[in-house]
Amino acid sequence: MAESTKGDDGFPRGQAVALSRTVDFQTGSIVSRTVIDKKSGTVTLFAFDEGQGLSEHTAPFDALVYLVEGEAQITISGVPRSVHAGEILIMPANEPHALRAVRKFKMMLIMIRQ
Repeated sequence: MAESTKGDDGFPRGQAVALSRTVDFQTGSIVSRTVIDKKSGTVTLFAFDEGQGLSEHTAPFDALVYLVEGEAQITISGVPRSVHAGEILIMPANEPHALRAVRKFKMMLIMIRQ
């Protein structure tokens, strides 16, 4: 079997990786790590400390959030939704959304450009 290689992002190719260990919490901060960044889309891992968040904004494409651990409140067009570890939520394109850590959480954000 061929040895796995690492991409420019530092992630091994052809090898399983535990999502929960790929990005670490930092007190009072939001930490991100890009997994894939291509013309067709991005995959980014985030770790939000409790109480941290992203203010309301929009994106031109649908974005899928997968919560790896913890609990987040994701507000879409003014409607708050509670999202827990193991759940996914799709944030629709061009709709205002915001995120806040109810408890510290880690998530994978997948955005596919059209």
